[in-house]
Amino acid sequence: QVQLVESGGGLVQAGGSLRLSCAASGNIFSINAMRWYRQALGKQRELVARVTSDGNTNYEDSVKGRFTISRDNAKNTVYLQMNSLKPEDTGVYYCNADRIILGSGFVVSDHWGQGTQVTVSS
Repeated sequence: QVQLVESGGGLVQAGGSLRLSCAASGNIFSINAMRWYRQALGKQRELVARVTSDGNTNYEDSVKGRFTISRDNAKNTVYLQMNSLKPEDTGVYYCNADRIILGSGFVVSDHWGQGTQVTVSS
């Protein structure tokens, strides 16, 4: 019924930039908060950034000032602009939506994308 599809990952040198996108597809009426998580090899998944439906944002301390989360509600898409990348930013980045209301009225909770790999070389 609904999919979250991430794109924009890749290999970049330290100090470089990447822009991740996550597009939600389906008969969507609205989406509440959207989040980006990341998971480094052998580590737990951690929250990187969050944006509410009205644009309020929160960031994990290590990315403050370097990453910017934004969303386009008309396109049901969330973005993560990542600047000044560091090797410790390496991992699989996942998009998450905590509450998707479909046009049918059905609600999809805690929905995840498949992830996109970000690798930052030193």
